[in-house]
Amino acid sequence: MTDEISQLRTTFNQVALLYDQVRPGYPEALFDDVVSLSEITPDGRILEIGCGTGQATVPFAHRGYCILCIELGNNLATVAQKNLAAYPQVEVRNIAFEDWVTEENAFDLVISATAFHWLDPSIAYKKTAQALTSEGAIALFWNEHVHTDASNGFFEEVQELYRRLAPELVKDDKPLPREHEVPGKTDEIQQTGLFGEVVYRSYRWDATYNSASYLNLLNTYSGHLNLDRITRTRFFHAIAELINTEFNGQITKGYLTTLYIAHLL
Repeated sequence: MTDEISQLRTTFNQVALLYDQVRPGYPEALFDDVVSLSEITPDGRILEIGCGTGQATVPFAHRGYCILCIELGNNLATVAQKNLAAYPQVEVRNIAFEDWVTEENAFDLVISATAFHWLDPSIAYKKTAQALTSEGAIALFWNEHVHTDASNGFFEEVQELYRRLAPELVKDDKPLPREHEVPGKTDEIQQTGLFGEVVYRSYRWDATYNSASYLNLLNTYSGHLNLDRITRTRFFHAIAELINTEFNGQITKGYLTTLYIAHLL
């Protein structure tokens, strides 16, 4: 893992409460599909890697599962513990997954919600496989930003502000992907040689923001958090002005939630 990635993955801990308030959750259908496709029994045990504030944990806890959550950020772990206080069968452990001493053959399902990409895959998949029982499964899911006609061109226009005011955040000038263009994780999982057939599901949805709520969302993204204060203030002011003057104070962002499930070989 590079020093830059190591630094970026810790930035969310700076804004744990805001992260909990504004980061989008996951469609309810996803949790039903994870339970069904993983074939986890009601008394099954779940390991969650990078639980954040527990946004994906609560739905599984509500279904009665015993869960061990691993979370690197101490502030995120504290918020997660508060959010999961009503579920005594859930434990949140503040430690990096790489440093966690593997409980071998102990879990029926390992999940990770928009977090697994922060890990070194050569370590993470092997350690996950060791933690699973012989019939266990891995379920990885992400929220991806995709094109939606409902955005009315906002994300194309805001790119000019990125190029002018925060060029370090511009990775390329490609348009937002459509659903079928989102890069997949199936090959990466299969190439480990640790898991069987990968089952893929996706869930398409939109979310609407005003200028304040959209800036709050941006304030939970690692790259935006790493901007210096003056640059971020100027950049965010320009985005708010664009939303309020050109888009009637409201924008719509398209999401595609992707899910990958595979059983241990």
